[in-house]
Amino acid sequence: MRRLFRTHATEICLLAVIVLIAAFLAFATPRFFTLGNAFDLLNISSVNIIFAVGLLVVLIAGGIDISFAVAASVVQYVTALILGQVGGGGWASGLLIAGGIGTLLGAFNAFIIHRFKIISIVVTIATFNIYFGLLMFFTRGVSIYTLPDWWTERIILYEREMADGSWAEIRLPVLVMAICVAATWFLIRHTTTGRQLYAFGDNPEGARRFGISIGAMQFIAFGWLGLMAGIGGLIQAHYAQEVVPNALYGRELDVLAAAVLGGARLGGGKGSVLGCVLGVLLISITQNGLNLMGVSPFAFKMIIGAIILVAITLSNSRIDKLLPILKTERRRR
Repeated sequence: MRRLFRTHATEICLLAVIVLIAAFLAFATPRFFTLGNAFDLLNISSVNIIFAVGLLVVLIAGGIDISFAVAASVVQYVTALILGQVGGGGWASGLLIAGGIGTLLGAFNAFIIHRFKIISIVVTIATFNIYFGLLMFFTRGVSIYTLPDWWTERIILYEREMADGSWAEIRLPVLVMAICVAATWFLIRHTTTGRQLYAFGDNPEGARRFGISIGAMQFIAFGWLGLMAGIGGLIQAHYAQEVVPNALYGRELDVLAAAVLGGARLGGGKGSVLGCVLGVLLISITQNGLNLMGVSPFAFKMIIGAIILVAITLSNSRIDKLLPILKTERRRR
């Protein structure tokens, strides 16, 4: 038991906090502790979890990416336009197109970081603005409401009628999220590439001397996040049943907070899929509870900022590795 707590302390603490917050909210608002609300939370959280496990791989490799949410918006729009030109397609072609475009956008970030030796946070701030600026310029902020039927058709995996006549449903986003979580867990825990990502993030210079390719690690990490961004963008449009250019704008902070809260270190070499998922769920539960209690949404933004600050402060990393990863990035030059 002691060994379990030592190796999974972050996850156990997060689970305990989730239980305490859920217990408080169950007393604070009667609508919180219902099966319908629990299923809604799971459906709504699915896209952020997909984003978070992608970001986790980048954080493990010692990088930071804040452009993924905007990249997912670009993927949504471009995918919708391509599918319109090819007659609608289906889930297979949609996932292939969205995943491919997302991977290319992630690889572009990796290319700039590796080729010009620029720290990742600076590059992704730049591409964040480039992607969003181009998207809004070419779309003029106009949404796409006419999507192929397969993309907007609601797919229910499990449903149950409630006492008030409403239905509690688990939908397709939850299944896609589970597949992405399992794939990421397998990548980082059961492949040589995953072990190399941990080694590279923890000690870039030592990993390089051991023969691990810096460029390969960066392209794999940012490419994987791009893939998850593409899939997440496709699923978010499915859930919303429309493509809105700025729908995902601003999610990057929520996802980053969840990943850091889940134990991912802003210096590389540490992080788990379970902690990442629990971090997203904790933030989603907090936001849901505040909404049900009628608390201003601006209060939630303050909480997100506090979560990031506290998580960084309590990290067992050295502070020089937590500040925009300058020392780690210099070693890679």
